[in-house]
Formats: sequence, structure tokens, C-alpha cells
Amino acid sequence: APELRSKITLGSRWPPSNSPIRSVQRYLERFHLTREKLQEVSERLRKDLIRGLGKHSHHKAPVKMLPTFVRATPDGTEKGDFLALDLGGTNFRVLHVRVMEEQQRVLKMDSQICAIPKEMMQGTGEQLFDHIAACLYDFLLSHNLERETLPLGFTFSFPCEQKEIDKSILIRWTKGFNCSGVEGEDVVKLLKEAIRRRGDYDIGSVAMVNDTVGTMMSCGFRDQSCEIGMIIGTGTNACYMEEMKNVKRVEGEAGRMCINTEWGGFGDDGSLRDIQTEFDVVVDEMSINPGVHTFEKMISGMYLGEIVRLLLVRLTEDGLLFGGRTSKALLTPEAFETKFISEIEEQDNGLENTQKVLSKFGLKWDTVDSCVVRLVCDAISSRSARLCGAALATLANRIRVNRRQERLKTTVGVDGTVYKKHPNFSEELRATVRLLAPKCDITFLVSEDGSGKGAAMVTAVAQRLARQSRLLEESDGETDDEEEEEEEDQ
Repeated sequence: APELRSKITLGSRWPPSNSPIRSVQRYLERFHLTREKLQEVSERLRKDLIRGLGKHSHHKAPVKMLPTFVRATPDGTEKGDFLALDLGGTNFRVLHVRVMEEQQRVLKMDSQICAIPKEMMQGTGEQLFDHIAACLYDFLLSHNLERETLPLGFTFSFPCEQKEIDKSILIRWTKGFNCSGVEGEDVVKLLKEAIRRRGDYDIGSVAMVNDTVGTMMSCGFRDQSCEIGMIIGTGTNACYMEEMKNVKRVEGEAGRMCINTEWGGFGDDGSLRDIQTEFDVVVDEMSINPGVHTFEKMISGMYLGEIVRLLLVRLTEDGLLFGGRTSKALLTPEAFETKFISEIEEQDNGLENTQKVLSKFGLKWDTVDSCVVRLVCDAISSRSARLCGAALATLANRIRVNRRQERLKTTVGVDGTVYKKHPNFSEELRATVRLLAPKCDITFLVSEDGSGKGAAMVTAVAQRLARQSRLLEESDGETDDEEEEEEEDQ
């Protein structure tokens, strides 16, 4: 496969124009993005970031740029015990997290997974939050924490409009939930009301956390230069620290705020149509949300396997693979999982893995077929890594320009199975960032449990800022008293 890949260089004169391999190459060229095209994509995203931040333009912006009300990253002085609640599917997690200043560590002391019965997902909001409050109490009781009043970080992975760090309005349910009386309501208020109804325990301050922000914050305690968070797994998203003066939808100009870009929606206005292939169009049309999350559908784990499958079917129908014979499994939508791409592209066992996958699909293959399938996977995963790298470079360049720095040194906290499990993805992404953001020195740090430990860290930072604000007010009050005393003496 390496020899074949080196021979099939895009734009090369080998193989001859009438060769089947040349026909395969013509399909793969559609996934190849030149440096110039990646720069164009980056520039389009740069303009969309500005539109999303605008007070009057954000309504129509495909990249939503949501304020998170997280106003600082960790400084290493955070400490204490915290609870974290992670609700994003049919199960939710409760965690007890300890932040240790001296050792610069965030420890998960204990955790518990609680199921949400299917009927409860379709019931009333009061039932759902009563169930969450009951599970939270069971956790506290079993770990002798029921008499403590601990601050809580709440990762609520549904579309919300955040109004403050502790106020978040549910826009709509997704992922099979449809509880009545919750859409349009503040989920923090609903949680606190459910706990109050019980009357047998209490919680401290609550911080609402997006999982991407949690990714950045969980890395930020270990590396205080971490100011970007990125997830590239089933879906994709990123956040970064923006200058407050540019966040037109929130009052105040001083300091910074973390912005949840929701960059998966990049291209929803048609701006990526020139790089979408016919296979991307089919994936979009067959999805549950056509026309939405265009960028995500080109790069994330939920869709990469299906893009590969559609291309393999087309190559087979054109007589360029498997002797022109498909199989029932290959013709089954979503049967080709993204994890197969990672297995096929492994350096040492890739060819063997390819043949196992093809046999699993009931296909009659030869060695050339195996090599072509590896090239197909490589073309599609490489495009994903490069597009993701171009988007990340846009954020890094923006931070550098915002701060008027000749060179930016920053860290990106990263999570997601595509980044962590694919053998070449991370290196291709980094190479693209180096190419498109040459004045940015970027370190990558893999996040540990962004929705758990990261949520606790958001709460810890919010507490630190509140404490500093109180101390400042007290010192200002003392200064005022001293000035009044001086005036009286005079």
C-alpha cells in the first residue's frame, strides 16, 4: 500500500489515463484540498466568526459563537471539592471531584452512572429533574457527603441559550428526549427546585458547562496557557477565549470570555458548496437534519464511515473494485463504521485489517482492492484532518491578531475518538495548523474527562473570580470609609 500510495500522487502522470487506477484517482482528487483552498476555507470561517459575534448579525450567522459566561481560564490557585453532573443521553453521571492546588491535579474521587428510563424521557420535566435530584442524593449519601453543600458543574448537552454562568434556557430537546415544561425554561432553576422539593440536602453555586468548554478547562489546570478547546469525535466543536470588547451580545468591554463557536454549522449558508462532493451531499440528504451542520458532516466520526461506504459502492458499480460485485452489507447505509477507517489505516497491520473488514462485508477482494480501499480511507480521513486544522488555525490566528502579538504561544485541549484513535489524524491536523498559522506555536493536550473534571474546573474558576470580586469590593469599601474619616477630621 505505501508503494501504491506514493505512485498514485495526485496530478502525477502514473498510472496511464486509461488505467482503472487513474479512474480511482479521479474520484479521490475530489477530496484533495490544496493549500490555497484551505486558506480560502479559513478566511470564510474568519468572516463567519465575526458575524456570529455581532449584536445584529448573529441571528443569521451559521457559526453561532455562543457566549459561555466563563470569563477566565484556571490560574493554578483553584482548590476544593466539587460535584459534577453530566447529562447528555439515556444515562447521566454524578461525580465528586477534588481540585488540589499544591499538586496541580484534578482528581475524580468517586462517580456513579444513573439510567433514565425511556418513559421518563417522554414524561414531564418535573419527573425528570426529581429523578436527577434523587440520584444525586443517593450518590451523596453513599459517599457521606449529604451534609456538605458543594458547588456543582452541570454539563447539559442539549441546545441552550446561556444567559449567565448559572442560567441556561433549553431551546429544544434532542437525542430522544421530549419532556414537557422544560423547553424555554432555565434548567438550573428546574434542578434547584427539584432539590428544594426534597428538602433533605442542598447544593452550592451551579455553573452550566458546554462539553467543549469543559475540555479546555480540564486541560487549563495542567497548562495555564490552554485557551482553546476542541472536540473531534462523533461530532465536532471548538471554543476559545475572545476579547470581551468583541462580544457584542454581552455588556462590558473588559477582560475575556470563552466563546462556544458551534463550528459544526459552518457552511450551512452554502459557503462550503464548492468543496462538498456528491457523496457529502448524499450523506447530508439522508441525515436526520438535512442542511444543518454541514462542516460537521464532512469531518466528524458520525459521518466519515458513511462517506467511505458511498464511495466504495460507486467504485464497485463502476467496475473498479471487487470485480464489480457489491454485497448486501456494503449496500447497507451506515454499516461501514468510522472505527474501520482507523483500523484500515494502521501502519503495521493495515493491510491485514483491511482484508478482515472486507471479508466481514462479504466482498471478494484481491490485494489491489485492499490497497485501493486504504487509499479511499486515507483520502477521506486526510480531508477531515485538514479541514479541522484549517478551522483551528483560524481560531489561533484570531487570538494572535486580537492581542496584537508577533507570535502566539498557546495550548489546545483536545478530546474525541477521531483525534485520539485514528493513527494519522492528529499529525495531519497539526501539519495543517503549522501551514496556515505559521506565527502560532501550538501545543496539543489530550483532555481527561472534560464533561466531568472540566465541569468542576469551570465551577472552581467561577468561585475564584467571585471571591476576588468580593475582596475587591471589601477593599474599596474600606478605602471609602478611610476617606470619609479623613474628611471628618479635616
